[in-house]
Amino acid sequence: MELAGSALLISKPGIVSGVGLAGLAGMVLAERGMPAAGIVIPCLASIIGAASGSAVMNGILDSPLDARMPRVSGRVEAMRRVGSGGALALSLGLIVASLFLSYRYFHGMTAALVLAAVLSYTLLYTLLLKRRSPYGTIPGGIPGALPVLIGYSAVTGRIGMDGIILFLVMILWQPPHFWTLALAHRDEYRDAGVPVLPVARGEPYTKILLFLYAVSLLPATLALWVFGYCSGVFALVAVVLWCFFLLSCYRNVVGRRRYRRAFGASILYMMGILMAVIVDVSTRAF
Repeated sequence: MELAGSALLISKPGIVSGVGLAGLAGMVLAERGMPAAGIVIPCLASIIGAASGSAVMNGILDSPLDARMPRVSGRVEAMRRVGSGGALALSLGLIVASLFLSYRYFHGMTAALVLAAVLSYTLLYTLLLKRRSPYGTIPGGIPGALPVLIGYSAVTGRIGMDGIILFLVMILWQPPHFWTLALAHRDEYRDAGVPVLPVARGEPYTKILLFLYAVSLLPATLALWVFGYCSGVFALVAVVLWCFFLLSCYRNVVGRRRYRRAFGASILYMMGILMAVIVDVSTRAF
């Protein structure tokens, strides 16, 4: 039982649940309503399997860095209990199973997007961008946003403009989301030798970029309403959520150094946007 709990911890279930919600939003946009269970279940299984396997691989590759970061001490201990061999087998098993599901039940594009999400997270971000550039988190948001396109292509075999808009929203959200965490734990990142933006460019510069990205989220999300993919009710919800997020950033990043609160607000913001898309499009279908 303890081993199973450790395996679950290193698969980062919190992140994976968000990725699954993004995939469901992509499916709903493509279907213009809630897709049949025969599509939703295997697609979510594929997305969650790929995300979990990639998270475990990330833990394996980042283990020397994580050992110097008290923030992830629980995950480091869980990785030790599972063992490098067990973690590798778990990671590869989940990734292969997800690729099989996406190829077996859907289109070649869907399987290709799943593979792209895995490779962009484990190789492009973890091994290259994260270690070399303070701006690595900007393209590093691609694997977290790709589930939108994976879900969309699973339904239609193509990618529509509405899916691309939501994909771009998630790309814009990722940098300020991560930078709140980097600000909160910049000393740990510095000790681990990871050149995150607050370490490489300083707090003031990071906060300016954080707000620029946060501000850009409003027109990006409202594009779903402007082009007729979502209703005016969605637009209103998007504005309220954006005001909540921006106010939290101002109070907890500029007003006080309560970066973890801004990080939590960022999660609530994106979960709220994805749920608003799902509910709005699904209810309009009836």
